[in-house]
Amino acid sequence: MLADLSPLIAATTRWLTRSYPACGGALAAALGEAQAQQAVTVAAWLRYPTPTDAALVVLAGPGGSAALDWITGADAGGQAEGDDFAWRTWVDEVVASWAACLLTDAGLARPAVAAIADGAHATTGVPVDFRRLVSPGADDRQAAALLRHPDLLAPVAALHRAALHERLGPGQALIA
Repeated sequence: MLADLSPLIAATTRWLTRSYPACGGALAAALGEAQAQQAVTVAAWLRYPTPTDAALVVLAGPGGSAALDWITGADAGGQAEGDDFAWRTWVDEVVASWAACLLTDAGLARPAVAAIADGAHATTGVPVDFRRLVSPGADDRQAAALLRHPDLLAPVAALHRAALHERLGPGQALIA
């Protein structure tokens, strides 16, 4: 049985949607969150492909959002308390970086989704659709204008882009 990555996926999705909020109300927020969650899910499944990998990150913890907060200028040190801080400990920097790469580069999102298609996470019997990630419609793009903006996400995406390229095509890491 696979270790449950849902706390990591939920926290990293929450970090992305708080750092790059949707514009346009509740529907836009829901569309933006769906896109972020799909990107984070793909990134998490790529990062932790086996049951052992997933169990280890659940046991050790993913590291938290402190470095990401500092990079984006949203340092929550001293400001966040209690429940507002607890979820941040489940944010995974590598997964957030990979998700940023996937959100800003559809040419990278497609092979990433293909890479997880036969993985342990995708073969649980639950149908998984990453349409909003790989083929976003006009409403999706408008709702997630900040979340998909390559210049805005560049500092986060650049953190671990080379590792994502290496994971998708060993020996063919691309530096963007």
